[in-house]
Amino acid sequence: MAEEVLLVLSTFPDAATARRIARQLVEERCAACANILPAVESIYWWENKLEQANETLVCFKTSAERFAALQTTLRRLHPYDVPEILAFRVVDGLPEYLRWVQESCQ
Repeated sequence: MAEEVLLVLSTFPDAATARRIARQLVEERCAACANILPAVESIYWWENKLEQANETLVCFKTSAERFAALQTTLRRLHPYDVPEILAFRVVDGLPEYLRWVQESCQ
């Protein structure tokens, strides 16, 4: 498991919040990289009401070993009551890039 790389997705209410939290997670080496996509439209149920919002999506690259720290810190910093934190195992990729992710999260 320690050699696994994960892609973690999370949405934020705006780009400034996403940028601030992403920077902290990368600085603390919880993630090797954060890609900020500032224009996503979300449609979802919240408290029995259909909602629609403009949000910012962040794609974090991290190691499985650092995922718990990323999740804990992200939950603490995130403004949403229930933040989206979805982790996907990277099953293949450029070996040098995957190694860089691992090394950057140490």
